[in-house]
Amino acid sequence: MLKFYNSLTNKKETFTPIHRAEVKLYTCGPTVYDKAHIGNFRTFLFEDLLKRTLLAFGYKVKHIMNITDIDDKTIKRANESNKNLSEITEHYTKLFFEDSLSLKILPADNYPLATEHIPGMIEMIKSLINKEFAYVTEDGSVFFKISSYSKYGNLTNINMAKMKKSTRVLSDEYNLDSPQDFALWKAYKNADGNIFWDSPWGKGRPGWHIECSSMSVEYLGKHFDIHCGGFDNKFPHHENEIAQSECALDTEFVNYWLHSEFLLVDGGKMSKSLGNVYTIPELFNKGFTPEEIRYIMLTAHYRSKVNFTLKKQHEAKMGIKRIQTLKSRLQSINRFNTNAYPDIKNVFDKTLSDDLDTPNVMALVFDWVRKLNIDLDKDNLTEEEVAGSLNFINYFNSIFNVLIDDYSIPTEILKLAEARKIARKNKDWDESDRLRALINSKGWNIRDSNEGQKIFLK
Repeated sequence: MLKFYNSLTNKKETFTPIHRAEVKLYTCGPTVYDKAHIGNFRTFLFEDLLKRTLLAFGYKVKHIMNITDIDDKTIKRANESNKNLSEITEHYTKLFFEDSLSLKILPADNYPLATEHIPGMIEMIKSLINKEFAYVTEDGSVFFKISSYSKYGNLTNINMAKMKKSTRVLSDEYNLDSPQDFALWKAYKNADGNIFWDSPWGKGRPGWHIECSSMSVEYLGKHFDIHCGGFDNKFPHHENEIAQSECALDTEFVNYWLHSEFLLVDGGKMSKSLGNVYTIPELFNKGFTPEEIRYIMLTAHYRSKVNFTLKKQHEAKMGIKRIQTLKSRLQSINRFNTNAYPDIKNVFDKTLSDDLDTPNVMALVFDWVRKLNIDLDKDNLTEEEVAGSLNFINYFNSIFNVLIDDYSIPTEILKLAEARKIARKNKDWDESDRLRALINSKGWNIRDSNEGQKIFLK
């Protein structure tokens, strides 16, 4: 059984979906005012791991990821750039999709744009006003009244009685030192330029928090299984989502809230002034592969901070290579088809099911790799064990996706192998050994068998 740490209850819980075979999953997507950085992708890769795990455990997953293309940041960027809002957001949305594809992240079923769902947001706000959970100010803004919702603060453990309260806040993002009534609808201001929509309260635009509530309900229903995001989304965004959604819909909103921790760079926060805010293309330019980035992010537990450094590339490269080499070694001798798996799969599943315990999963996998290589060296594996071990590696990679699915042996290596074959035929053992050493020095292994030479990654 899967167990997840539920941020709402602050404990691990056995996962029980609302519908037995299907999981409805909502993940907060990018705010498309700038290029996404590795801190953003730490969260997106955790969500990819979660989705792949659910699929591997036999669930059908309906996944929605929103695109925030209207908020304080996108408006500010558009006006500073003297460009239309759509010109800015479409550009950065395209870059986000390119980065996601390059990192082999499974696509969501839908990517709703906030700007295309404003009528639904207006309807939800009208419902909150009618039920007296929200009020309209003189300028035509609408605010949620947090004192009207007795469970406000449950997600982030706010003791409302001890908190200093101020009247209200218009900004999308603020800290939890002083919980305030928050904006559902923001009345038009001259600084907004030509960015506004009509509403019953006058022209303006939605607040950030109402966007996710409205869109998640439209695609997944009033009550669904899992909502994810980064740790920084807990307050105010997710706290406000819960309040407005449950008040508008008169029902529970989400059963399980999962949050990934922050990513650090060189032991500290990312900062443009320090030059350590890396985008995915920038890491590619520094020599990283998609698999290495995935490895670094996914081998740490999602609820632990990840300290990203450029030096970790070597660790990732070596870790991937150990598994990739074993796979190629098994492929070179496999002559059997089976649906069986080795015993490690049961232990792997049990470990992964404990709140996606990837550090212990990887320790388990590398111990198995070490032992299997010893068995291969001693020729102790049956044909079925070879085939089953390949099945497990493919199963492992369906979840982590850190291996290169197919690789081609370089022409240079093939020529050296052919020259070695001729040397062996002529019984020129010194030349044969020299060519083997040369092939090894270039990162490849060559082994002799009854069926000829076998070449695989070192």
